[in-house]
Amino acid sequence: MSWRRGVVLKSPAELESMRAAGRVNALALAAAVEIVAPGVTTREIDEVAAGVLRAHGASPAFLGVPGVFPYPATTTVSVNDELVHAIPGKRHLREGDIVSIDCGSIVDGFVGDSALTVGVGEISSEARRLLDVTCEALFLGIDQMWVGNRTGDISAAIQNHVEANGFNVVREYTGHGVGRHMHEDPQVPNYGTRGKGILLKAGMTIALEPMVQVGSPETRVLPDGWAVASADGSLTAHFEHTVAVTAEGPQILTVLDDSLDGIGYNQYFAGQPAAARG
Repeated sequence: MSWRRGVVLKSPAELESMRAAGRVNALALAAAVEIVAPGVTTREIDEVAAGVLRAHGASPAFLGVPGVFPYPATTTVSVNDELVHAIPGKRHLREGDIVSIDCGSIVDGFVGDSALTVGVGEISSEARRLLDVTCEALFLGIDQMWVGNRTGDISAAIQNHVEANGFNVVREYTGHGVGRHMHEDPQVPNYGTRGKGILLKAGMTIALEPMVQVGSPETRVLPDGWAVASADGSLTAHFEHTVAVTAEGPQILTVLDDSLDGIGYNQYFAGQPAAARG
């Protein structure tokens, strides 16, 4: 995937455009989550998300992205040991699966990028703990996105929480800047050292995305050239929000607005920070 090199600071007006894209993306993910159930295909999940984007006049950011062949869908829908980039298709979800849904929306030329992992019916206690720890790591990383901190503060917060709970963060895939391009600088790994890395400035926008595995942190690319899975076949989880660094603190751009959307949905969609989550 191509990168737009150099950090691009966004104006307040540009942040509002990104917030609009992020809200559409949140609506698409919320609709996709609603149909997750045993027997549903990953293609049906993709079709629901694509319909929400169309209804709001948004373009899919992932569709046509260059790779071994142009990416053919609106979302990536990855199941169990699949971490990211799995192409939706005929696979039927089964009771006990966990499924990661990643979506990108373009509104007025700006990208909203977010992802989450949910269970299909009743899931194992290990799978539930994996989902909880990964989502908590996302919000702990967001809590570090203050002007004057560094990217290493974000990375360390994620890594420390994940490893303290006995899981591992993936090394090969990182968070990234986002704006008019889906991938911009800076790259923000899910591991690092406090006080290191790029200085955070107001107007930076980052898609922060912890990717966590029960087993080793190593991954493998599957034969289709797109899907990435854990090398040892262990369960994986992935949560992501697009976040702006502002003088008032981090602002999550990929959440639902209760006053507009009428649902509190859950802590992920409400964008509730880790400190408030307890």
